[in-house]
Amino acid sequence: MNGRLNEILEEIKELEKNVQLEMKRREEELKYKVSEGKVIFEREIVKLHKKIASSLLFYILKAPLLTLLSTPIIYSMIFPAVLMDIGLWIYQTVCFPVYRIQKVKRSDHVIFDRHYLKYLNLIERLHCDYCSYVNGLFSYAMEIGARTEQYWCPIKHAYGKAHRHSRAHQFTDYGDAEAYRTKLEELRGKLRNIESE
Repeated sequence: MNGRLNEILEEIKELEKNVQLEMKRREEELKYKVSEGKVIFEREIVKLHKKIASSLLFYILKAPLLTLLSTPIIYSMIFPAVLMDIGLWIYQTVCFPVYRIQKVKRSDHVIFDRHYLKYLNLIERLHCDYCSYVNGLFSYAMEIGARTEQYWCPIKHAYGKAHRHSRAHQFTDYGDAEAYRTKLEELRGKLRNIESE
């Protein structure tokens, strides 16, 4: 990789650290803490949240008709999502050990924490859990795909505006045949100990 690209990647790492620090500051400001995967709000904040919550009946009555009609279509996507989830588990369980690729932790991607928000009514919490599951699943799938691509074809694309996954910046440049041949094993080796990155 060229020097300027490495500099930019280091700047991104520093920005990610700053994002984490800012999230921690907001956590203190909003009077909650995360402990062992659970979100704990201060008592007065829980009372305030409950006071702000919309009643279930009012929520349903004020919903536009088209929203109510489209909801079954949205929720029907749970079936292919669950199949995808099972397929990803089988794929990773069978294939990753063969190629000595470190497995992706599903719990790093599929995160259910919004049900701790007492200002959400039952339907809003259900919506949030559904979105957390499906979008987390996509994130999980993208990371599994990223690691697979790093093993089999770690070459950047020549063009395209699609979102790049977490590993694409490490790939060899498009058209750099020499780098591909010399760095392929190194890139594969990085898949064995991802936490050290």
